[in-house]
Amino acid sequence: MSRPTIADLAKAANVGVSTVDRVLNGRDPVRAQTAEQVLQAAERIGFHGSTAIRRRIENEKPTRKFGFLLQQSHRKLYQMWGQSLAKATEAYRDAHGRSIVRFVDDLTPDNVAANLEKLGREVDAVAIVASDQPKINHAIDALEAEGVPVFTLISDMTAPGRAGYVGTDNLKKGRTAAWFIANMCREPGPVAVFVGTHRYLSQDMCEMGFRSYFRESGADFPMLETMATQEEANVGYELTLNLLKTTPNLAGLYVAGGGITGVMRALREHGGPAAGRIIVVAHELTNETRAGLADGVIKAVLSHPTKLMADTLVQAMAEAVSSHRSPSVVQHILPFEIFTAANI
Repeated sequence: MSRPTIADLAKAANVGVSTVDRVLNGRDPVRAQTAEQVLQAAERIGFHGSTAIRRRIENEKPTRKFGFLLQQSHRKLYQMWGQSLAKATEAYRDAHGRSIVRFVDDLTPDNVAANLEKLGREVDAVAIVASDQPKINHAIDALEAEGVPVFTLISDMTAPGRAGYVGTDNLKKGRTAAWFIANMCREPGPVAVFVGTHRYLSQDMCEMGFRSYFRESGADFPMLETMATQEEANVGYELTLNLLKTTPNLAGLYVAGGGITGVMRALREHGGPAAGRIIVVAHELTNETRAGLADGVIKAVLSHPTKLMADTLVQAMAEAVSSHRSPSVVQHILPFEIFTAANI
């Protein structure tokens, strides 16, 4: 049997012979997607130059350096996200990806903005998890003016210069949390919601969806005043202890921000029979929330799809660098995952 020819390869790849020639010899640029299409066809039909094609594609890939500014290095959730983002950057097929993952423990706006500006000088594009603060928004707009696209991750922000947002539909997430509480409670009663701070737009939208559900469908579930954990476990612990003392008939608690480990500790140590009766809904599947589901302290977890989130963000960042971004903010709304004790 004769070896496949360039014409055979062009037919298998559904491209012209001239395109195959450009891929083989590098005379003119070829879109990365087209070159990959030719490579796959070459390997499929056993074309003798497939190794050379692969080598040329690898050599011609641009290098892209992406920065990720996350929060609270002591939280395993952010460590997990950081690892996933680094892996997605390295696995990105259309470029040689390099990642810089940094964590901010001091969440004051001045410090976050300074860290964002510093990271922006080292990379081609940045993604950030942060509260919606004027100084941070100003830093985003300043980087955009310098040609560095900035994406918001998990929680959107109001900076006009941001390139895009990658995260879930938080209004829908809050309504889903309310649905779980309303339908799982043995008896109606007061419900509470914890946010990290009201400066996180994602958490603000979660709270809004949560409250809107009970306004429409849960008249027997009076809403308590929203409380802020400041994203800290010890604050969540104290707030939960106070709830248990002041609201013995508490029916449900939605933890829309950080502090869930403190909430679980309070329920385990001081909740008594109420710990199993109160319907607690939290965010993000981690080892801690998985344990909470297993022992019944948490009834449901609404979680970002970690790998899909990382892959979508890296793709969006790469496209923004290549196209010098569009004038409009690109929204990538991801489906959130639902976990209970039955499917962990």
